[in-house]
Amino acid sequence: MITGFILRALEGKIVIAVAILLGVAILVPALNLLALPDSALHIPTYLMALMGKYLCYALLALALDLVWGYCGILSLGHGAFFALGGYAMGMYLMRQIGSRGVYGNPILPDFMVFLNWKELPWFWYGFDWFAFAMVMVLFVPGLLAFVFGWFAFRSRVNGVYLSIITQAMTYALMLAFFRNDMGFGGNNGLTDFKDIIGFPVQADGTRAVLFAMSAIMLALCLVIASAIVRSKFGKVLVGVRDAESRVRFLGFRVENIKLFTFVVSAMMAGVAGALFVPQVGIINPGEFAPANSIEVVVWTAVGGRGTLIGPIIGAVLVNAGKSFFTGAFPEFWLYALGGLFIAVTLFLPRGIVGTIQHGFKARQALKAAAEAEKGRGDEETVARAVQAAE
Repeated sequence: MITGFILRALEGKIVIAVAILLGVAILVPALNLLALPDSALHIPTYLMALMGKYLCYALLALALDLVWGYCGILSLGHGAFFALGGYAMGMYLMRQIGSRGVYGNPILPDFMVFLNWKELPWFWYGFDWFAFAMVMVLFVPGLLAFVFGWFAFRSRVNGVYLSIITQAMTYALMLAFFRNDMGFGGNNGLTDFKDIIGFPVQADGTRAVLFAMSAIMLALCLVIASAIVRSKFGKVLVGVRDAESRVRFLGFRVENIKLFTFVVSAMMAGVAGALFVPQVGIINPGEFAPANSIEVVVWTAVGGRGTLIGPIIGAVLVNAGKSFFTGAFPEFWLYALGGLFIAVTLFLPRGIVGTIQHGFKARQALKAAAEAEKGRGDEETVARAVQAAE
């Protein structure tokens, strides 16, 4: 059953995308570790870490596309799930510092010693184990999504109202995590990481493995998302997006469909956050900022929502552009981002990949129509082709 579920995901474009990601997971670390520093093929460690960050953002955009592109849920709070996964990883990394911190306390992180905490809070227990931390990376964002979705979807909150509530959720979490008495480092967050599974975080080999894991997890989540949307469940999911009342009238429990998709998406976002933190070296409440979640919507729209591959491309392109503009023209970056979103909305409403796919289908329809006129086609063929292009 699981094999059939996965095989349904392996359509042509998904296979190509997964192959590219796995190739990148091997090639980039190899060029970083094996190529000589003065070689034209050498990829510096800082550049590999930057590309690893882009892959984490791409995974976050993919998670949003699953609920927005295929279920019609415009979430403006996916940054919260990303940040919670990052904090789970950050708590594990903080526990690995031990007595090597500034204050030399083998149990309490430095910020707790500075704030005169006498003992480790109960919710920090278990984070000295990597396996426990990885479970929390999935469980905490998934639990928040489940609780939020349980009440929101059963109350039939839809459209802009749901978007506003998700934005309020991430803003409330940001304010809470800024407080020192929450036990998560307050304004400064969690940083000064030393080791991960016994390996130095700053070592080139460790960073190469983190990059490879980011690419592999993105490929794995792409396969999972594709398997979901290409299954019978995925067809119902699209029905919920396009005509929710009709799907409900047919007897489906729409709230359960939305809830399952929302929880899976939140877990993917949590994984992205967990991979992000050791590569950038810090996690703070700023990751909960509503503006971050809005940026994810921009990445997805630019790439093409409802395409799976589009958001990945959009996240990489927009963040690469951000890296360039913030260095060359820092005062104009926000204007460029806003202009990009407006331009895409007006001239490329389907996004980059969506526009290309639509153009390809339209070309096929025109070709089939031309063949029909020459007597080599039939009306049914033309009708199917035209319907596919619409």
